[in-house]
Amino acid sequence: MQPFTQNVIQIIKRIPEGRVMTYGQIAKLAGSPRGARQVVRILHSMSKKHKLPWHRVINSKGEIGLKEDEYYSIQRLSLESEGVEFLIDGKIELQTYLYHPDI
Repeated sequence: MQPFTQNVIQIIKRIPEGRVMTYGQIAKLAGSPRGARQVVRILHSMSKKHKLPWHRVINSKGEIGLKEDEYYSIQRLSLESEGVEFLIDGKIELQTYLYHPDI
């Protein structure tokens, strides 16, 4: 496994309940500031295997990146069950819920 991939997995595992991180934020912390799409790929292919809290990763606009109704609903319900509130436009207020790890 590549170091970037290992870093991404470890960062995502540490996102606490009720908080979120963005794809780009994770990529930057993992060592590749322009690697947001790689984070998406890692989440897609490794979430189940590594038991990642994939639902805590959103885009930089504060939106759920998944557009498929089923997965969008699962992610939104998972976040809401952890206390994350959505604004009327469906976004998450990043000032309130964005996690900044001490890495």
